[in-house]
Amino acid sequence: MRIKICGITRPDDARFAEKEGADAIGVVLFSDSKRSVPAERAQEIFSAVGPFTTTVAVTHTASEEDLARIIALKPDAIQISFPFVFREDPKVTVIRVIGRNDPLPEDCDAVIVDDSHGGGRPFDLTYAQEMVKRSNIPVILAGGLTPGNVAEAINRVRPYAVDVATGVEKSPGIKDHEKIRAFIAACRSAYHA
Repeated sequence: MRIKICGITRPDDARFAEKEGADAIGVVLFSDSKRSVPAERAQEIFSAVGPFTTTVAVTHTASEEDLARIIALKPDAIQISFPFVFREDPKVTVIRVIGRNDPLPEDCDAVIVDDSHGGGRPFDLTYAQEMVKRSNIPVILAGGLTPGNVAEAINRVRPYAVDVATGVEKSPGIKDHEKIRAFIAACRSAYHA
């Protein structure tokens, strides 16, 4: 089971998530999200973690210029909602966000099932299960996950990974270290059970 802690705005939170066992950290850029940070801050956060923690640039932008600036940061992956058509290989892993009425994309390396697009609204269990069954690429579950419900979500959906932002926060973008610790422990426990 892989775990991504998303919406990180401070290097300290990135280091803590990594220390606790998160596999990936997500940083929001070029978005109207309260968690969005400038490119310089994103680079600082990405630099706070070691080479075995995946860095993910998360964006809702529709601008090719913004996307080029994100790729220049050299994250390990880009998580996008807008249906960009890449003219050339972006040389990073591409993760597309899909919701209930979206088709299963074929031009990416993984999909995130998240109707709320980072808003913390609970995922649709039936839709998430269907995507796991139908997809030939990894499916990541997001939306309303917390330390209290993630184990059941893992057991019922069996995703490749889980992704949390609001469920481990004190306030938008400020992570609660105890919630991160509890979330990761719940994920590991569910996976090993």
